[in-house]
Amino acid sequence: MSNPVFSNSSIFGEPKRTGTQRGNTATQNPYGTPAYGTPPQNPTGQYGAMDAAQLDAMYSAPAATTADTRRMTYDDVIIKTGGLLALLVVIAAATFTLAPQLWIIGMIGGLVLGLVNAFKKNPSPFLIIAYTVFEGVFVGGISFVYNTIAEGAVTQAVIGTVVTFAGALFLFRSGKVRVTPKFTRWLMIALVGYAAFAMINLVLTWTGVLEGFGMRSGPLGIIIGLVAIGLAAASLIVDFDSIQRGVRQGIPAKFAWAAAFGLLVTLIWLYLEFLRLIAIFSSFSND
Repeated sequence: MSNPVFSNSSIFGEPKRTGTQRGNTATQNPYGTPAYGTPPQNPTGQYGAMDAAQLDAMYSAPAATTADTRRMTYDDVIIKTGGLLALLVVIAAATFTLAPQLWIIGMIGGLVLGLVNAFKKNPSPFLIIAYTVFEGVFVGGISFVYNTIAEGAVTQAVIGTVVTFAGALFLFRSGKVRVTPKFTRWLMIALVGYAAFAMINLVLTWTGVLEGFGMRSGPLGIIIGLVAIGLAAASLIVDFDSIQRGVRQGIPAKFAWAAAFGLLVTLIWLYLEFLRLIAIFSSFSND
């Protein structure tokens, strides 16, 4: 997988097989509980009657709540993703209008919380919402900067992001693009290469070795921008596949927060790539 939110989690991965018991293969959900329909087991791992102490412990345990038994659905992911996007847009609009200079604070806070959330085994709604707020500040401030370079860049980038998202979802749902091991390996290699290039270019521009967009200036910058947008679109398709597996495997509903967070990370990246491409194209056209 490409998105670290999904690739670092066993929850959204392929189901694993355990040993064979009484002639049947016991399949487990990725979060460690028996798959739906599997007969209950005692602590030794063998099917059979439990002793009095085990029965007493079972009946003394608190009853399972709706949150414990509910499974993640597509509606869960859609609602949480929509809510996070709405919050992001509100914070970004306020920052764009009132305090665009705070973008650096948003970038640092978003980076830290993004890493924390990406590597947490259990999603934290509070930390995911906090990440969204910081990213809203960053997106609003950086959008103001790019809009001064190319007026109207924000509107064009939003349209590009929405159209690309819809196109990636259509391709995935239609089955025209299938997420295979070969596809994910190719995407991972391409993303590592692009990340290395972007980091080198960032260092060269921040240290003053290169000016403007650095190695991303001119026609080459436009080509690289188009490649980056293609990579982000491919990452969206892999994200959709990860979410689909999670729903089919019946993972707990709380992981809808992780799925929404993963989609948000990719969408922000896609939007920023559109912003950069539009600004590069505008500066190239004005030369």
